[in-house]
Amino acid sequence: MKKKIVLLLLFFCAFSGFAQLKTYTFSEAEKLEQQNPKPIFVFVHTSWCKYCKMMENSTFKNSEVISLLNENFYFVELNAEQKTPITFKNKTFKFKPKGQNSGVHELAEELATIDGSLTYPTFSILDKNNTILLQISEYTDAKTMIGLLKEAATFR
Repeated sequence: MKKKIVLLLLFFCAFSGFAQLKTYTFSEAEKLEQQNPKPIFVFVHTSWCKYCKMMENSTFKNSEVISLLNENFYFVELNAEQKTPITFKNKTFKFKPKGQNSGVHELAEELATIDGSLTYPTFSILDKNNTILLQISEYTDAKTMIGLLKEAATFR
């Protein structure tokens, strides 16, 4: 009897439809955008940012947020301290060292600078012309994000 219960639990867990956020690279999002136009949602973060981690572990785990992002956007994560070059919209962006073991990626500067300040977390929603439609530079909870995503989905 215990085996049957365990098997049933495993079955329901496996097929209960746990939503997963689909993530893309910049090049994948750019190619997909040409075939099926959708805005690109870029989440700019760092490994040391506690508010970024909070968003990763709560906001982006919310099933409604995941559903809205998967249906209406191409979701791209950008570690602002990543050292590998990224080619996006026919331009190559590189890491800019700012001292020993520190620096920032040029694309992070481009997408996450607001009023001359680069802060984390920041998310930017881009249209097909790489114009920033919406840019928020603060921790955003799931409830707020749902409202923003519903509004931004109408930008298509």
